[in-house]
Amino acid sequence: MKLMVIGGGGREHAIIKKLKENPKVEVIYALPGNGGIARDAVCVNISAKDIDGIVRFAGENRIDYAVVAPDDPLAMGCVDSLMAAGIPCFGPDQKAAAIESSKVFAKNLMKKYGIPTASYEIFDDPSEALKYLETAPIPTVVKADGLALGKGVTVAMTREEAFTAVREIMQEKKFGSSGNRIVIEEYLEGPEVSVLSFTDGNVIKPMISSMDHKRAYDKDKGPNTGGMGTIAPNPYYTDAVAEQCMQQIFLPTIRAMKAEGRPFRGCLYFGLMITKDGPKVIEYNCRFGDPETQVVLPLLESDLLTIMQSVTNETLEQCEVRFSGQHACCVVLASKGYPGSYEKGFELGIPEAISDNVFVAGAAQKDGKLVTAGGRVAGVTAVAETLEDAIKEAYSLADQVTFDNRMCRSDIGQRALSALL
Repeated sequence: MKLMVIGGGGREHAIIKKLKENPKVEVIYALPGNGGIARDAVCVNISAKDIDGIVRFAGENRIDYAVVAPDDPLAMGCVDSLMAAGIPCFGPDQKAAAIESSKVFAKNLMKKYGIPTASYEIFDDPSEALKYLETAPIPTVVKADGLALGKGVTVAMTREEAFTAVREIMQEKKFGSSGNRIVIEEYLEGPEVSVLSFTDGNVIKPMISSMDHKRAYDKDKGPNTGGMGTIAPNPYYTDAVAEQCMQQIFLPTIRAMKAEGRPFRGCLYFGLMITKDGPKVIEYNCRFGDPETQVVLPLLESDLLTIMQSVTNETLEQCEVRFSGQHACCVVLASKGYPGSYEKGFELGIPEAISDNVFVAGAAQKDGKLVTAGGRVAGVTAVAETLEDAIKEAYSLADQVTFDNRMCRSDIGQRALSALL
């Protein structure tokens, strides 16, 4: 089989490595891929947002199956275009992708169908939003309505921070048209849990839970990033919490989407907070999370391609989705300065002996060498029988990956470890 994976980050590298395990796979094309992904796939210089180019390439190269991984092409209707061209595809169509591409849509969906989430207000006028914040409870959370590379959310601990967030999003257009509308919502407290799930629109099969570390620096300090590391499974996600989520959140969400004429087929990501009042939805994503994928897929024992095809064919109920009982930890190595400005072009050294454990996110080939080309450069994942051993091994492996101006958090998984004591 000839496969095509749209995207070019660490998440896509993890998906490609897992898809390669299926013996039927002859070749995987990554569009655009990156310098590190080139070890495992044929990289093609077509942007993930070039929908016409993607469809044309798929037709010319007789692609048997496509996986659309990032949020932007999903929101732009990449799956719709590929399916219309006769290319079977994993990922939600444009109407279903609205669950991530519009925070307003997602919040209104939850309100309409009684799915637990934070209380909220919606604004399309910055002056009205600023006026509301003068008396709103603080802390609060300010979210751009549209896609913003995972950076469109501000957890404002002071009123001034909330004012600044509104001005940046709505007046300074920090995220362009994604900030034309905002959601201001109640600040929730409790441990966060990420649960990726396979769903064919009728049946939902959650993957193993994980815990992301969003802040740039140790002890959850510094600005929000796309994710500095993850562990799986998440110790706060007990069997009792999982059952509660299934009945109150997961099943109601796929039923709600179907009732709205937007059946969701693909990977639906639930960002949850376990509050004193029970689990609540912080956000939905319409695709695999990054870097959650880098700890979840290494623990998957079932065949990924078979599962994905069952989602496309709406036969997920008959498909086994099995995970190992082990633990995984991913440490993200980033360029100093991320998520702000940073230098790139430094030589990236990945020893061959550990390349299976390294998911490359931001790298390019230059003069026959691999060089840094992004804020998040690579995620290094280890799997072990205990979480403590997985963390230790991940950091040991990460120490072997070299590049100048390198930074990483030193406390990935520590909060999860303390929960196990």
